[in-house]
Amino acid sequence: MQQACCLRGVGKSYVGSVLILGAAAVIVGCSSAGQVGPQTKPYLLPIPNASELAHPRPLEQRGLPAEATRAAVPPNNLQSVDKVALGQKLFFDGRLSADGTVACSSCHDPARAFTDGRRASIGIKGRVGQRNAPTILNALYNTTQFWDGRARTLEEQAAFPIVNPSEMGQPNLEAAVARIAGIREYRKAFERVFGGPPNSSNLLRAIASYERTEVSFDSPFDHFIAGEKNAIEPAAKRGWALFNGRGRCTTCHSVTRGQPDVTTFTDHGFHDIGVVMIRADTVTMARQAEQLVTPADMGAVDRTAIQSNLSLLGRFLVTRQDADIGAFKTPGLRNLLMTAPYFHDGSHATLWDVLDHYNKGGDLNDPLLDRDMRPLALKEADIDDLAAFLASLTSPDYRQPALKELARQRKLARTTRPYRDTARAFGPKPIV
Repeated sequence: MQQACCLRGVGKSYVGSVLILGAAAVIVGCSSAGQVGPQTKPYLLPIPNASELAHPRPLEQRGLPAEATRAAVPPNNLQSVDKVALGQKLFFDGRLSADGTVACSSCHDPARAFTDGRRASIGIKGRVGQRNAPTILNALYNTTQFWDGRARTLEEQAAFPIVNPSEMGQPNLEAAVARIAGIREYRKAFERVFGGPPNSSNLLRAIASYERTEVSFDSPFDHFIAGEKNAIEPAAKRGWALFNGRGRCTTCHSVTRGQPDVTTFTDHGFHDIGVVMIRADTVTMARQAEQLVTPADMGAVDRTAIQSNLSLLGRFLVTRQDADIGAFKTPGLRNLLMTAPYFHDGSHATLWDVLDHYNKGGDLNDPLLDRDMRPLALKEADIDDLAAFLASLTSPDYRQPALKELARQRKLARTTRPYRDTARAFGPKPIV
């Protein structure tokens, strides 16, 4: 439903595609963001532009949770058309980085479902980080941000990349603010939205407001679960049954706070699924981190997570609890075909690689392996069906590129399966 309304915090009425959900206004559409300035260094590919896929998305999507969407808008940062437009412009502007070569969209490209397609993201001067870029889509529903949960809100999350030396490289937020405060267009926009000149808090509020408009549902599965029995193919239906049964996927991916939930397919928890122990002795690394990283200093945690091999410690860097060594956040499953490669380190190239990892039970020699990890004894046809189900979670905006990516991954999986271990997959289950 579209209606004219007066948005709280904005001194004018706006008539257009705005849907009011309770006390918060959630934006359906706004003007496109401006183009970024020219890059000054040739380290990276051009910064992605604000294409149609970058625009705020409609709320009238099958499967979109209205109540959770209302709750995701904080009372101290209500949505407005102008604020979202400002946030979108900032999101695509390389001038927030120290040398003008990196924007938020460099690692969160709308054409790739707001990821970058790399194993690990690349920042200024070609600096390669340690983590795979998670999607912005549906990030408003996350209870924490980043793979290790070091930020609680989107506002907090937006600050870290700007000042990380391996990402956007500013010495502090004030340096980024000074850069945009010298631009007349930005000064006018901040005055219009916030009633004053640019500052760091409002810079982060604007970016977070834009990110909250990137909601992505309306997939074939959403129509299927709503009662359209032919919305997904038979293979996907078999995959859905496996997902809820022998695949044991719902242990982490369809339960929220102990209740079944197919909104984002995550428990918002942190688990050691045996990805990193094959490369490092994480217990020894944890003792090193205790000496090198200041407890509760999230800036230090951020730099360690992006710049150091101690990144493998995951949630432990935040909590200092041994139970969290090598544990990473359960990601959502929507639009997975657009967000390859997979896991926190981008180590698994295809959905088949991911499913092979789970089928063999991860690294069974990992002393901190999550107790729910165990061999699954899935046959190849089962894995194909699970991949078909995961493909059915693709939103309409990405249908065509996702079909091409599915074909690419399927072809690769017929010849290259570095994580498959059939003997272990069908071996004895661990005693728990």
